Amino acid sequence: MAVEGAPEGLLADWFAQGSGANKEVGILLVHGFTGSPASMRPWAEYLNQRGYTVKVPLLPGHGTTPHDLNLVKWQEWPAKVESDLQELLRTCRKVFICGLSMGGGTTLNIATRYSEDLAGIILVNPMIHVKFVPHQLAWAISRFQKMRDSVGDDIKRPGITEYGYDALPAVGVYELLKMLHYTRKRLHDVTAPMLLFHSVDDHTLPVTNTEIVMKGVGSRQKQRIELVNSYHVATLDYDQEVIFENSRLFIESHS
Repeated sequence: MAVEGAPEGLLADWFAQGSGANKEVGILLVHGFTGSPASMRPWAEYLNQRGYTVKVPLLPGHGTTPHDLNLVKWQEWPAKVESDLQELLRTCRKVFICGLSMGGGTTLNIATRYSEDLAGIILVNPMIHVKFVPHQLAWAISRFQKMRDSVGDDIKRPGITEYGYDALPAVGVYELLKMLHYTRKRLHDVTAPMLLFHSVDDHTLPVTNTEIVMKGVGSRQKQRIELVNSYHVATLDYDQEVIFENSRLFIESHS
């Protein structure tokens, strides 16, 4: 797994204007930690082909080198998503946010403040904690180990990559855990309708992440769909059509 060899433009912000009756429905799709927009592009393209306006942001510290992810403060990730969200809110009648893994945690962070403005959120294997690793411990580890082994490309389909980093930046992990700690305490403020996809066979995050989110959010409408033939990066895996089609139905029902 590496960013080298990615097709031109795949690791950058991506926007596609919608068309027809769905043009004024905007959808923001947020990738995961050490990942890239490549993990969300097929989903975004599927939705855009059905007329929806879509944006796939490149999160700060991503798409370059792992070292850059050690230089980012956690507030920069939701700030980037919030900026793109504001653009969609100005031009669209309804707006949804979709997030994968850490992108799911970032989506939840945004939804603690924007639930009244959002038509719904869609999460795929969302990240809200790392069991037995508080952010204080991550900080201590980062003092003597700047890079750790990569956790990316947890994909069952052979030969598929999300073009992410081949190392895990330790300071970036510390910042990520701070964001998740802050967000978890405020999950009750998430009241937008929620659809959550969970891979039964996920080698990156334990099921406790999904359980915490499902129990903690204040959403009156929340649904969980299990994915039985995908690993963590399910948006690129065998169950991607399950995600794409059910997300389309969710978006239709709330827009």
